[in-house]
Amino acid sequence: MTTNATEAGTGTGRATWSADEMMSIAAARSLRDGQACFVGIGLPSTAANLARRLHAPGLVLIYESGTLDTRPEELPLSIGDGILAESALSVVSVPEVFNYWLQPGRIDVGFLSGAQLDRYGNINTTVIGEYHTPDVRLPGSGGAPEIAASCREVIVVMRHRLRAFVEQVDFVTSLGHGSGPHERQLLGLRGAGPVRVITDLGVLEPDPDTAELVLTALHQGITVEQVRAETGWPLQVSADLMITAPPSDEELTTLRGMRTVGSDGDS
Repeated sequence: MTTNATEAGTGTGRATWSADEMMSIAAARSLRDGQACFVGIGLPSTAANLARRLHAPGLVLIYESGTLDTRPEELPLSIGDGILAESALSVVSVPEVFNYWLQPGRIDVGFLSGAQLDRYGNINTTVIGEYHTPDVRLPGSGGAPEIAASCREVIVVMRHRLRAFVEQVDFVTSLGHGSGPHERQLLGLRGAGPVRVITDLGVLEPDPDTAELVLTALHQGITVEQVRAETGWPLQVSADLMITAPPSDEELTTLRGMRTVGSDGDS
């Protein structure tokens, strides 16, 4: 976790939390009880499992490895972690996850992250630089393109840094809103695409007319100037800019009590 921390009153005293904790909690709050959620490892997994423990006990967690409605007691290390299969209602094949659950639009929300994100929510997890002679070759797509195309909505969770929030991604691994409004419909994509980008600084959402990401919320102690300094395009700010509610004692206690399998307690 990051070392930057914020201190504020949370009802029963004073609490300190890190930027990553605020990001995880904000992402968890965006999930609703009863949704089917396609979960990735890392911050998305932390957020989804936190939401299930707090306000969304009926949240159905689906991992790419084929585990349906899994309820791990600890955070998994990977999508192939045995704890996911042990706690799942059912385990199906990977082709069935994609062909029956994901592509027909049966998943309510998918979590994504990436190395680069641009003003229209397009995500790059393939290369930094030119494709044939990249500066960095990244892990690749996995199931992210299908998640971006077919989930009813997508939530992106990633740290807000200038090198990551760019004017235009070097490679479109997972389509957000393409080059503007209506491109997803023209391509025949089923899902709505990114509806929210949650970072360690605030929340961005697509403008309904332009599909460009705009700043709609700041986390406690963060300024608009800080967010703009870490954004590679002229970031617009919503006229109804909100301030994210600080983490509650329950949220922080629950988050910090969630362990990764085999860890010493740090998630």
